Amino acid sequence: MAAVELIEDGGSAAVEDEFFRSAQFLAAERTTHTLLVADDATGTAVAVPLLVREIPGSDRRDAISPYSYPGARITSAGEGEPIDATAVDLAASGLVSAFVRDRLGEPPAFANPTDRSVVLLADPELPRKSRMSDRQQIRKNEAAGYDVRIAEGPSASDADLDGFLSVYTETMQVVDAAEHYFFDRDYFAELLRFPRSWLVTVDGPEGDVAASALAAISDGFLHYYLSGTADAHRKRAPSKNLIVACTDLAEELGLPLNLGGGVKPGDGLEEFKRGFANRELPFRTHELICDRAAYAELSRGRDDDGFFPLYRAPAAG
Repeated sequence: MAAVELIEDGGSAAVEDEFFRSAQFLAAERTTHTLLVADDATGTAVAVPLLVREIPGSDRRDAISPYSYPGARITSAGEGEPIDATAVDLAASGLVSAFVRDRLGEPPAFANPTDRSVVLLADPELPRKSRMSDRQQIRKNEAAGYDVRIAEGPSASDADLDGFLSVYTETMQVVDAAEHYFFDRDYFAELLRFPRSWLVTVDGPEGDVAASALAAISDGFLHYYLSGTADAHRKRAPSKNLIVACTDLAEELGLPLNLGGGVKPGDGLEEFKRGFANRELPFRTHELICDRAAYAELSRGRDDDGFFPLYRAPAAG
């Protein structure tokens, strides 16, 4: 038997001392609920932070995890086997479906996750990797006066935060990012309250911010979470100096650095990151159908191309 409950608590039941399940991250992401599932058979209980939302054109609701790698808070009284969500009646949640982004690494939120894409790592237990052309550019930047600064998140100055916000926003404009990637200042200020976070900044020769990244610890990794490069410095690629600085920090902490992946598998961003990565892991998700009848009704007439939930698939063309 399994007990299922959806509670409107802003995700507080899932909070742990891990960046992607921290009170700061869940607040910044505007998390609304926690899905609680306790399985007597495995002795495992999970608390999954979720953003519950109305389904357009319906009086029903579904949910999605906060951004990135939140997974679930997991407790085990038995062997610690993950819960098989397909064997659990999730109807008591009142949701039609939930799309769950899992943590990086183990343990998974539920059994049988879906491997969505590749996440690239710079693991200090393996030999460092870099391309000769990248090393040359990094040395040229250093000789030209580009300098790295690292500030612990809670101690970061207003100027540090403003510099990061400026280069991050410029970068999102350059790549024509979707609107939901344009986070405001309050979002980043909230994240930097997490004790194990850092702002890593590359200053240009004139002292202006050339590139900056927000890094934080979660689930045994230092995550290169979000970053940006100033338009005025983009040709010199100071992001390469930034990645090396974050790799150095990860080595000091004794943790693998999660560089993330590309926007799409095999794209230019992924190829760039592969120049610094010496290991990879899958980015995993779980596609929970909580009310099968409602899911089928809402999805009627749509061709299943793998998008989840199917009834929210973008219109063709």
